Amino acid sequence: MTAQWDALRARLEETEGRSILSLFETPDRAAQFSAQTGDMLFDYSKTNIDDATRAALIDLVEAAGVAEKREAMFSGAPINDTEGRAVLHTALRNLDGGPVLVDGFDVMPDVLATLDRMRIYANHVRDSEITDVVNIGIGGSDLGPAMAVEALSPYHDGPRCHFVSNVDGAHIADTLRGLDARTTLVIVASKTFTTIETMTNARTAKAWMQDQGGDPSAQFAALSTSEEKTRDFGIPAERVFGFEDWVGGRYSVWGPIGLSLMIAIGPKGFDAFLRGGQDMDRHFRAAAWAENLPVMLALVGLWHAQVCGHASRAVLPYDQRLAKLPDYLQQLEMESNGKGVQMDGTPVAVPSGPVVWGAAGTNGQHAFYQLIHQGTRVVPCEFMIAAEGHEADLAHHHQLLIANCLAQSEALMRGRSLDEAREKMRAAGFTGDELERQAHHRVFTGNRPSTTLVYPQLDPFTLGQIVALYEHRVFVEGVVLGINSYDQWGVELGKELATSLQPVVEGSADPQGKDGSTAQLVTFIRRHQS
Repeated sequence: MTAQWDALRARLEETEGRSILSLFETPDRAAQFSAQTGDMLFDYSKTNIDDATRAALIDLVEAAGVAEKREAMFSGAPINDTEGRAVLHTALRNLDGGPVLVDGFDVMPDVLATLDRMRIYANHVRDSEITDVVNIGIGGSDLGPAMAVEALSPYHDGPRCHFVSNVDGAHIADTLRGLDARTTLVIVASKTFTTIETMTNARTAKAWMQDQGGDPSAQFAALSTSEEKTRDFGIPAERVFGFEDWVGGRYSVWGPIGLSLMIAIGPKGFDAFLRGGQDMDRHFRAAAWAENLPVMLALVGLWHAQVCGHASRAVLPYDQRLAKLPDYLQQLEMESNGKGVQMDGTPVAVPSGPVVWGAAGTNGQHAFYQLIHQGTRVVPCEFMIAAEGHEADLAHHHQLLIANCLAQSEALMRGRSLDEAREKMRAAGFTGDELERQAHHRVFTGNRPSTTLVYPQLDPFTLGQIVALYEHRVFVEGVVLGINSYDQWGVELGKELATSLQPVVEGSADPQGKDGSTAQLVTFIRRHQS
């Protein structure tokens, strides 16, 4: 694919420094550089991508074989080849899409049967005296459901949901404080039921429940594939919901890991969430490249990160209930595409995934937008906004929110020239050298790229679309980069070292053999422990 990358670098040389605003001299620029599915619009016209650049990006998709690999994923082929696994989180939302085969076996009957069991159990919990649900997990077993539960809070009509992930005792202590152990359900989410952070928190929650008059034998459920370990923990099989190894943790909110979400919004709401994901799947498989939201979102990302060299991207949902989405996408994208080698073990030829970060607007405007507007590094921004909020009596709030979102993307593109800044300062009464000094502080270079995703309202269906959109974006970028987006070996080394360090920290082993820094830190910490 060297020729395709070279063509894109040539496009960068030809267009670098060109004003994005000048591209709007073409009257239909916005329509031509947008893609739509149903009532969801993705506008990438405020980037420096033109017809020739888009054609070169699509050549990259073609050369990488995205179409063939897309169908291989949906058909159950083991595209996670470092672990020999299929990648079939899409099957979890395949409510009426027909058989999906893995090694010649149709997985859909088991998927649908598990979903039915979840519905029955969720309704049982919702009809019971349970007032609070505590989901204990980490990584994808926490970030996905925690994000989705907060995002869909207007649809909550079940027990309150809380999430514990950090092994720091403060997290579980603060979460359990004030809860009634007799009316609390604890869900332990760990595929192997061996994740050290999760199981440490689970044992603490079990002891709390026993001490406070609850009944762990009736008030614990597990999201795990290990029947033996869950049984040993005291959770009967009827309250264990498993999922296959072809569902990665950060892609697992569609199945049993989403049980807390189903309990919060009900099975019908959860089904709508699944149907939103399924709708995006169908769009991804059917739409032409230039009209395909996941593909164009991916290509814009590749253009900015791998061609233009922008090392980070900001995700900026102007939707307070999506405040956890940047954290969720941080894991989804950085754990998936934060790799240094290609499928064949050779080094990645271009920079791999960018740093993903962000916050909900308008809070971010008063935190880090200063850097985005006037800093020396260009940060491509991905705005999101709903056309309508949920609070009808506060519609004026939402209009102000929309105005802020659209104004930020316009400001990033337009900027403010030195001459404009001088006029502003002259009108404010400044003269001479002080006018010049003040004017320079008010210059915005502009020409900073952004995209905007617009959807009607944040409901379960739309959230499903958004999550699936970003999942497929990760897939396309990974295929183009030639990497495996579905393993995460980079997580393992730290886990191994933490296991070996624990007895050293506890004082039952000597730090001898550790590097000087680690040995010093352990000694210092132990000296200050009571």
